[in-house]
Amino acid sequence: MFYVILLKSQIINLVNNFMFRKTATFSSVLLLLSLVVAPVSAQTTAGTTASVSASAKAAAKAADVAAKIACVASAVGVREAAISAAYAKHSEAVSAAYTTRANELWGAYSNTTAAKVQVGVKVSWAGFNKTVKSAANTWKTSRNAAWSAFRSAVKACKAPGGVSDSSNSGSEPSGQ
Repeated sequence: MFYVILLKSQIINLVNNFMFRKTATFSSVLLLLSLVVAPVSAQTTAGTTASVSASAKAAAKAADVAAKIACVASAVGVREAAISAAYAKHSEAVSAAYTTRANELWGAYSNTTAAKVQVGVKVSWAGFNKTVKSAANTWKTSRNAAWSAFRSAVKACKAPGGVSDSSNSGSEPSGQ
């Protein structure tokens, strides 16, 4: 900035000297001004354009990252809804298995002979184990499908590293 002011003061002195001497024409003074002022103007414009361009790029990048994070947030929401529904289904199946087992055991122990009690107990426990195992398999399949769909969705988001919580997938209950 100081350099530009120094040039302007020198130009004013030159113009004054030319005017006093009457040796310079008006067009030569304009030519002199255009040669000195044009480069100074170009430097100022280039610096402003570069700083505006850099801030515009930074804002665009921040908006892009925010959009990618929002994409991951949406994928998390879908995953959590799917896991919640799968767990509710699993929980209902296990609860129904306990209710059925309790009713069948009540019926088994209402028999009057030991042989009939043993058969009734064996049937009630076998049915319970089969239902719980089926519920666990359904839960695991549903849970894994939700996480798989989530990983695919996050990959499509192209979000920066560390945004996704995929590393926590092992924290889900096993369905036992």
